[in-house]
Amino acid sequence: MAAPLSQDLRHRLMQAVEAGSSAREAARRFAVSESAAIKLVRRVRKTGSTAPARIGGYRKPLLAGHETLLRELVAAKGNVTLAEIKTEPAARGIEAGCLATNWHMLRRLGLSHKKIA
Repeated sequence: MAAPLSQDLRHRLMQAVEAGSSAREAARRFAVSESAAIKLVRRVRKTGSTAPARIGGYRKPLLAGHETLLRELVAAKGNVTLAEIKTEPAARGIEAGCLATNWHMLRRLGLSHKKIA
């Protein structure tokens, strides 16, 4: 993923557009892509700021809020498989995602990998 344009360059691009240049002309002048200039102009008109948008972020785990159920499943069966852990929430209408999703949630909860087959 490319890094955002510097704040100085963003400011100069917007000054050129405000002085009458089109976004495409300003892009050529400052050697940036046309789409970057167009998106910057659109962003400034919408928010009033030249600051870049936040890159990345945190995504809440699919099984967040169902920790008790997962703990009960692991405690009820000594040797529970990830497939069993996936099917039980699904039977209750809970989207469990893939096996890796379940494994990551169990690791997050600190449940021993030795209990899970």
